[in-house]
This record gives sequence, structure tokens and C-alpha cells, in this order.
Amino acid sequence: MGMFDKLIANLRSSKKTIVFTEGNDARILSAASKLLKEELMGVILCGNADEVKKAAADGGFDITGAEIVDPATYPEMDALVAQMAELRRGKMTEDECRAALSKSNYFGTMLVKAGKADALLGGATYSTADTVRPALQIIKTKKGSNLVSSSFILFREKDGVEEKISMGDCAINLGYTDRVDKEGNVVLSAARQLAEVAVETARTAAFFGIDPKVAILSFSTYGSGKGGTVQLSHDAVAEARALDPTLTVDGEFQFDAAVSAEVARTKCPDSKVAGQANTFIFPLIEAGNIGYKIAQRLGGFEAYGPILQGLNAPINDLSRGCTADEVYKMAIITAGMA
Repeated sequence: MGMFDKLIANLRSSKKTIVFTEGNDARILSAASKLLKEELMGVILCGNADEVKKAAADGGFDITGAEIVDPATYPEMDALVAQMAELRRGKMTEDECRAALSKSNYFGTMLVKAGKADALLGGATYSTADTVRPALQIIKTKKGSNLVSSSFILFREKDGVEEKISMGDCAINLGYTDRVDKEGNVVLSAARQLAEVAVETARTAAFFGIDPKVAILSFSTYGSGKGGTVQLSHDAVAEARALDPTLTVDGEFQFDAAVSAEVARTKCPDSKVAGQANTFIFPLIEAGNIGYKIAQRLGGFEAYGPILQGLNAPINDLSRGCTADEVYKMAIITAGMA
């Protein structure tokens, strides 16, 4: 399992509970049966009990020990509705909250908020937006965070050596523009937003045993190019250093300057990051998404994520094309972050 050994050991010593929003999905049931058999965490499956049990029986999955909760019959629904209405005061009525909680993405998220579960994993059938939206509305961003972002942890073993790198943001933020108030004053700059992604991605990397050396990328190295994302990436470096003075971060870099010692000696010989970066921050989602998939498909890395960052509790999103093994591993990551 490589990178999962420490997470598994921690989970066995401090049992957490995870809620799956799609309890009757075969991939979820397969992963849940394995997690329960290995006694790694408590499991809550959202869905109609009869349908969930039938799907488990049809697939040959033993979910003994799992708690199955159905929004339609949940005995504490009135309390959840009242709690959500208070959280969404002025934005959603009680009736609107009740309607939202009839859907397992909102219902599962409220179970985390109410302390019934420590973490949530969804997205096997829901879109990323349908997993993130309830998290933003109910779990909300943690103190000091202005946005939710994501990162991928990429892992490979080559010639007996394990290698881990991190990439963000590859799944959530399309791009970064200044946020302004009604008078047109900038209240949160684009550079500050990208800097937050850098800081949070570095923290995620550190959680997985990476000593983060953060490269904020563009198509320019130290001003060699103009236009596009160059100024954004350049300014984000200064913002990231201000946010976390202990962070080893530099840029803006082209990717070759970030990873090649030979190129770094030519382009930026005094950098503490260039030529040895292991945490990569992309200025646009197109670049990030393409970048991690290239590493995965051509570099032979296993990609784990997207891991959501900036929230008050671990809420993670699955690809709708995920496998049961990916669900199992993402469950370990998600519960392990609780």
C-alpha cells in the first residue's frame, strides 16, 4: 500500500466514521465491505435500507456492521432541518432545507455537521458541484480560508524507490480573478486566492509525508515571458510567503525549471525550489487537470484525489468513473484526515 501504511495504522488506533452518500452503488458497497472487514472505520451508507441490502446481496458484499440511514425515514430529521435552517438563515427556508435534506448529498453533509460522522465521501454518481455545494453551505470554509480548493497526491514506486508529489488545483477553481465589493474595491485579489491554494496544497502534501517545496507555475520563469498568467503566478509567490513565512515556495516557474536541476542552474541558480520542486501549483484548472493526467498516464503515477482543501471537515469527491479500489483508498484518505 506504500503511502497508506501510516494512515491505516492511525485509523486502527483512532476509529473514525465515514458517510457515503451513494449507499446502493456497487463500488461503494464493495469498498465498504472491505473497510468493515479490515475494521478501519465505521461506515454509514445513505439510502433506502431494502435497496442497499439488496444491492449488497446481489454483489456478494458483506456490509454487516454498516449503518444504513434513509433520509425519508430518519428519526432525527426535524432536528437536522432546524440545524440547517439556522445555518442557512436568510438564505433558505425550513421547507427548502427539508427538501434539500431529502437528497443524500445534503443529508450526508448534515450528518457530518451534526457530529454523526467524521468525514464524507461522495461523487460516485453526483457531480463535483453537487458534492462541494452542500459542503460550502453547511460545513463552510475554515477560519482564514476564503475558498475551497483541491489537490492530487501522486505516488509511484520506481526501481525500489517511492516517489510522492502533489498538484493543485486540478479540479475546483476554474481560474482566479479579483473579488470586488459593490463599490469596486478589491476585497480578495486573484493572487491571494492562488496563494491560498499553494499554502493549502503544501499542508496536504505535508500530511502525506511530503516535505513541500512549492513551485507556482506559469509559462515563464522569473519574468522571461509576459501576459497570460505570468503576473498572477509571480504575485502569488509573494502572497504565499506572507501567508506562511515558513513555506518553501518560489516562482513563477516553467515546469522544466521547477523539476530539472540542469535547467534551474541556468535560469534560477539561487532558488531553493527550482530543480527540486515536489508540490506544483497551476494558475488555471486546464493546466492542472492536464498536468496531473499526464503524470498519471505517461509518468506511471497513481493519482489520489481530488482532495478538497479549506473546509472545516474532510469532505471528498469521487470521479463518476471511479473503481471500487479507488473508493476504498479515497475512504482511507478522507477518514484519515478527520
